[in-house]
Amino acid sequence: MKRLLGFALVAAVLVTPAFAGIKGFAGIGSHNPTVTIPENVQVGSTKVPAGDYKIAWTGSGSDVQVTLSQKDKVVATFSAKTAGGSNSPNVQTEKKGDVLFLNTITLKAVSLVVEDTPHTGQQ
Repeated sequence: MKRLLGFALVAAVLVTPAFAGIKGFAGIGSHNPTVTIPENVQVGSTKVPAGDYKIAWTGSGSDVQVTLSQKDKVVATFSAKTAGGSNSPNVQTEKKGDVLFLNTITLKAVSLVVEDTPHTGQQ
């Protein structure tokens, strides 16, 4: 009986990480953060309407590729740099002329700084 229990425990430990990447699994790795963008913004050449978005990013180190999706449809993909997060998640924008650009998405664990946002002095 102890052998069977030991085998079941080892199997559970080895199998659980395999489910971590499966979408919808309620265990480890299933957290998809969301962000509310309160105003229409532009990311690069993509116009992103105000609303709630699922956010995902891939990459290692400080260079990542970020994807904003809404109702399982990708709305925007852009390059970003990672920085420290904050206890008060928010979205920072920057207005250039008549266009409001997405600048930073800050979550609890990480801030994602958009790389192709024109900064002061750039056209």
